[in-house]
Amino acid sequence: MPTTPTTPALRKRLTDVALIAVAVALAWTSLWIQAAEPDPLPAALLVADRLTGLLGCVALWWRRAYPVQIGLALAVVSVYSETVSGAAIVALFTVALHASTRATAAVCATGVAALGTYQLIWPDQTVPPLTVFTLIGLGSAATVAWGLTIRNRRALVESLRERAAAAEVEAQLRAERSEREARQAIAREMHDVLGHRLSLLSVHAGALAYARTAPPDDVGRAAEVVRENAHRALQDLREVIGVLRAPVGELPLPAVEDVLELVEEARTAGTPVTLHDDAGVTTGERTLPDLQGRTVYRVVQESLTNARKHAPGARVTVRITGRPGDDVVAEVVNAPPAAPVARPSGSGTGLRGLEERARLVAGHLDHGPTDRGGWRVQLRLPWPT
Repeated sequence: MPTTPTTPALRKRLTDVALIAVAVALAWTSLWIQAAEPDPLPAALLVADRLTGLLGCVALWWRRAYPVQIGLALAVVSVYSETVSGAAIVALFTVALHASTRATAAVCATGVAALGTYQLIWPDQTVPPLTVFTLIGLGSAATVAWGLTIRNRRALVESLRERAAAAEVEAQLRAERSEREARQAIAREMHDVLGHRLSLLSVHAGALAYARTAPPDDVGRAAEVVRENAHRALQDLREVIGVLRAPVGELPLPAVEDVLELVEEARTAGTPVTLHDDAGVTTGERTLPDLQGRTVYRVVQESLTNARKHAPGARVTVRITGRPGDDVVAEVVNAPPAAPVARPSGSGTGLRGLEERARLVAGHLDHGPTDRGGWRVQLRLPWPT
């Protein structure tokens, strides 16, 4: 709403008007008491008293801008003006609310001293002096306590608001970090899934391109493999893109048992793969936790994909060992290519992604060339009991 920014200012002004009205009411009460006294004060003093009281009430309009100056001035003139007492109380309250503790103590002491001096010069004949001085001291202390209480409450509210704002910023940063991590997870899934499928397509498409004189049955089988893997690649792409419209947890994730399917696909594509599952995790003899099993699957998948790219036709050995309570070790070793091949361009994203996956499950990934010119990738993960 357009009037929202002016609401605090309007509220402050209404508060000023209300406090000035209180000061005027107290000044009027003082005038009524003075008129009822049997021994009136000198006429000049009464005129000065009433004029000072009027100016004191008017000065309260600027109490927020000059709290200490106005409070100290009204406290000093209280030594001869009784009608200014109400304005002096409001000014003391403002000082306690906005100024420092030292300034509040100074204005309060000045006011008590001025009121005490007034009572000594013109004592009240109807009330004992001790009662008057007690009321002056208690009234000033109560005014200061009231102002400090409101001041501390406002400081507490402001502190809570700052904490709420900081908590909101922190929650936003956590949300952004979670979103960034989710995007990274999606990128890894896209790289692993689509890279594997497209490498199979590349192998069979290359075979079709160079084997033009092959029997029609062989060409048909190769074309069928290309068609099937293209279809599955599209399905995988739809599943990965679908996660952008749904929580990351809904992404279909593979298990360690699916390593058998990877091996069969690689064999169909012409890569001789030998699987040694000494741990029995792919056959169901032992159960590997989902997170560890999925990491093993991705390592085997990426290693087979890289073997097809860098060493087409080379023999690949996949070995999985370990037992619960110790470590599970997945090792993929490929022999050197039978013939020199052009080094395909790559950024190493796949291996870096595997290293990150391993770290997320407190594991370690080691990779590098073998003594015979091949390539070796070894994953070691803790296997909870």
